[in-house]
Amino acid sequence: MIDRTLVDFVKVLRTAEIQVSPAETLDAISAMNIVGYRDREFLKDSLSIVLSKNPQEKEAFDSCFDRFFTFDKFQQTDEGTSPGKEPDNQDGDFDLNTGDRQQGAGKGSGQGQGGGSQGEADTEEDQTELQPTSDLGKLLLSGNRAELMIAMAEAGREVQVNQIIVFTQKGLYTRKMMDAMGLKEMQDEIAELQGHGGRPQSNLADRLKRAREQLRDKIRDYVEKQFFLHADESGKQLREELLKKVKLSNLERRNFKDVQEVVFKMAKKLIAIHSKQRRTFRRGQLDVRKTLRHNMQYDGMFFDIRWKSTKVDRPKVMCICDVSGSVSNYSRFLLMFLYSLAEVLPKVRSFAFSSDLGEVSELFEYSTLEDAMAKTMRDYGNGSTDYGQMLMDFRNHCMDSVNNKTTIIILGDSRNNYGDPRTEILREMYDKAKRVIWLNPEPRISWTVGDAEMKKYAPCCHQVEVCNSLVHLERVVSNLLRTAV
Repeated sequence: MIDRTLVDFVKVLRTAEIQVSPAETLDAISAMNIVGYRDREFLKDSLSIVLSKNPQEKEAFDSCFDRFFTFDKFQQTDEGTSPGKEPDNQDGDFDLNTGDRQQGAGKGSGQGQGGGSQGEADTEEDQTELQPTSDLGKLLLSGNRAELMIAMAEAGREVQVNQIIVFTQKGLYTRKMMDAMGLKEMQDEIAELQGHGGRPQSNLADRLKRAREQLRDKIRDYVEKQFFLHADESGKQLREELLKKVKLSNLERRNFKDVQEVVFKMAKKLIAIHSKQRRTFRRGQLDVRKTLRHNMQYDGMFFDIRWKSTKVDRPKVMCICDVSGSVSNYSRFLLMFLYSLAEVLPKVRSFAFSSDLGEVSELFEYSTLEDAMAKTMRDYGNGSTDYGQMLMDFRNHCMDSVNNKTTIIILGDSRNNYGDPRTEILREMYDKAKRVIWLNPEPRISWTVGDAEMKKYAPCCHQVEVCNSLVHLERVVSNLLRTAV
């Protein structure tokens, strides 16, 4: 039980973006077994030493610990007891609430008993004669609060309340937990008692109904706490999935920070996949020198055969982004994506244009991302879109840097305001570069409408793709890394 509870707590810490390794989890279990759980502060300090590594994580740990290991006290308060009525826990009834709620329960009891001291005597007599037969009814009226806490926790695990995603699921999980605790059996017992018609049976049914409603309130509070512990991450993941799929042109400025975080996470994942140096081995071509060198220890016997290998260089990427108003958002996030991959794409040169082409690589290298974006839009985003002029500038200033290891990525809608498209320059780029990839944020049906020149540019590219969401960007960059790294 202790190990399972601690594992659940570690999941909460990871939800709060505290990195906890499996080894640290085992250390925490060992520490918990040593210090025990009777001294709350001692346990908190011990786990904090093991599971949090810096001031920021310790602050998050304290918040998570206080929320996770807090369970409302199951106890009576004198001020909540109605006048002329003994506390319910003394006569075996179970009250999960305190304060005004208890007072309301007392009034309800008084009405059911007919009021006054005679009603109290009747209740005590009835309790002596009748006891619940359902397991949940016995638990609720037994007054054993520790057992009830354990039962609620077990029911929560059984229905996987930690999988709650949205707040509107609170009622669903409340009902599931009550069913798991045996509500149906107790409901049948209440119906049977009410159908009997006797006063003792009626009183017991009333007590069970009060305990049932109090239990429902407490479970609802428990589920709500589980939502705030676990659903933040689930909700965040759901929001991130939506942001990945939504068209970047539909994003509002207030979403940019969230999308930026998503981009960095996606880039980090790609880095983890592709950061290792990859080699391709050509089976069948023996590397004689390496084979002889590695088998000298075996007196010339060939136990360790070595084959010739070819190292695949990391790609040299040149990214050209249209930053005119209609596609500026797409360009923003493509540049952000590429610069997030600096570890595996160290040779990225970035260019921006509306008409005249300008390199912004150093701007992104030495400025913050926000400043670099703002300066790029200010310097290159105000002109009338002219792809022909952009291609001429590229040929005049950058064509000498293109070779058979270069991948050129162009992001734009190809709308040229009916100017000269200069497709011969794009064909020259196609012949010199390893790959030319055109990413168009518009749907394919729009590629031949109006002043769009996509039907002329597409034959001069190795790959043409619709790219208007983060999912599309991730797919393109992932394919780039998979084929070129």
